[in-house]
Amino acid sequence: MATGKAPDTPDIQALIIDSNATSRSILVGQLREYGVTKIVQCSRVRDARARLEHTVFDYVLCDQFFSESGDSGQTLLDDLRRAQLLPFSTVFFMVTAEASYAAVAEAAESALDGYLLKPFTPSALFERLSLARLRKIHLKPIFDAIEQEDFELASSLCVERFEARKPYWLYAARIGTELLLRLGRHDESRTLFEAVIAARALPWAKLGVARAQIESGQATRAITTLQGLIGEDASFADAYDVLGRAQVELGNFTEAIETYRTASALTPDSVVRLQKLGMMSYYMGDRKTAASVLSRAAILGIDSKLFDFQALVLLAFSYFSDKDRKGIERCVADFGRILERHQDSPRIQRFASIAQTLLLIQQRQFSAAVAAVRDMAREIDEASFDFEAACNLASLLAVLAATSIDLSDGEKWVRSLGMRYANTRGLTELMANACNVYPAYSDMVRECLPQINQSAEKAMAQSLAGDAEGAVRKLLQLAESSLNSKLADMAQQVLLRHRERIADAQALQDSVQAVRTRCGNAPTRAVLGQDGERRPGGVVIRTRTPPPPEAAASAALAAIAARVELSADQILDMPDEPSIDEILGVPTPEPHDPAEKLRLRPM
Repeated sequence: MATGKAPDTPDIQALIIDSNATSRSILVGQLREYGVTKIVQCSRVRDARARLEHTVFDYVLCDQFFSESGDSGQTLLDDLRRAQLLPFSTVFFMVTAEASYAAVAEAAESALDGYLLKPFTPSALFERLSLARLRKIHLKPIFDAIEQEDFELASSLCVERFEARKPYWLYAARIGTELLLRLGRHDESRTLFEAVIAARALPWAKLGVARAQIESGQATRAITTLQGLIGEDASFADAYDVLGRAQVELGNFTEAIETYRTASALTPDSVVRLQKLGMMSYYMGDRKTAASVLSRAAILGIDSKLFDFQALVLLAFSYFSDKDRKGIERCVADFGRILERHQDSPRIQRFASIAQTLLLIQQRQFSAAVAAVRDMAREIDEASFDFEAACNLASLLAVLAATSIDLSDGEKWVRSLGMRYANTRGLTELMANACNVYPAYSDMVRECLPQINQSAEKAMAQSLAGDAEGAVRKLLQLAESSLNSKLADMAQQVLLRHRERIADAQALQDSVQAVRTRCGNAPTRAVLGQDGERRPGGVVIRTRTPPPPEAAASAALAAIAARVELSADQILDMPDEPSIDEILGVPTPEPHDPAEKLRLRPM
């Protein structure tokens, strides 16, 4: 049997992750036999993470269980998907000696390409890898459109494949729903999720319905959906992730911390879930648990792209509460190293300043600490001073007050922060809890939301009474003084609704835009850390730029949505539940053209 590769065959790279040297050696031999030219071996999950962060592999073969370290291939896959570290082109297979249905189902939720049950023959390995690559080939037009960031074309191709029941229509639907969510078309995305449920009652589709509900502002309905899903499968970790997110948005922190605790217990080595549990513990005032959990997250992933450096800030606060000077010093030293890699990041610079100021307070260098806080407070009115920065500064101000350090402007700054970000109950409660070491500041933050709501109600009443222009001007005045984006957005809504009846509409529009620019990009809902692109239960779409604003989506998606609604009525007579191979994307029919199958074996 030939072992050399043809001259025109491109290099094929594979990564083998297995703690057993003998297993790795066997896999290396089998892959080389079928033409894989570059093979990297890792015995630990941590080393594999580092490799995958810097190299794109054609194939990844990962063992399911790592008994010595307690790690799992599933946890690695989950974290990689959420952190956008696996491109669509990479084929990821789990290799295991034991595969329960629950394990396979969980793997399917992470868009795993296949399961290899030991022992397997070289021909079985080749067949499975070839079929997995074949799916990539069938869906190449969709992937190419995504690479070009033509999300409308990619969405339409996904829906077209779904409706026509072409090969891999379920996987195409999964990608399509993510694209629709990305473009802000939450109702259309939910319709497609529901169509998939009607055709194949897959947990990821049910989870998608809940995600679409959250995105469209229906967090309470999402919680009901998620509780039903967890009732069907209490081990579905991604469902707890989304449930925790909904609970945080509603300000139900007591429920959220229990949800994150369950999710972390299901996958104890997940850096992302450890961070969520640690952050929620911090905001609930349990600094001891926060220190324990966040320190473990830092040990597992501080040098990984999966690690959110906000977790290190809260870890420093937790160490301060425990009077752990060495712990704070470690955080300061860590930020020193991190800054070497992120010298131009204002976010990291703020984080480092917070940790350094905590160390100054702990060392009783109070005058230097107060000077540092005054420097930070100069940014309060900047558009770039976001909600995360506001919470961190509020926490630091609370620490100063609780330490009986006189800071005459402390109350004024806390009130400014509260008025700026009192948009929802969840956001308000998150900032109030950030100040919980000094209850007077927490109460001050909570008082801001009713004031903002009352101002908004008065302005809306003015509009309903026929004075729309006066309502816009009033909202603008309040937004300019508080920098509250909710008020600025309401001014925009009233102006758009009554534009034809306002004589000086264009001048008002210019004023609204100027105020909204000053307010910056305030979050519309409460999140822990930079939740951004981590979407539990979804297929991660790797792109060069962040999601465009909702206004950038064209009317083409409306046509897509209409076709999706029609298809939902046409799938009631579909076949029975899919097999495990179907769920994992392994096709049952052979391709019509034998040449279509990817040939790793040299000719």
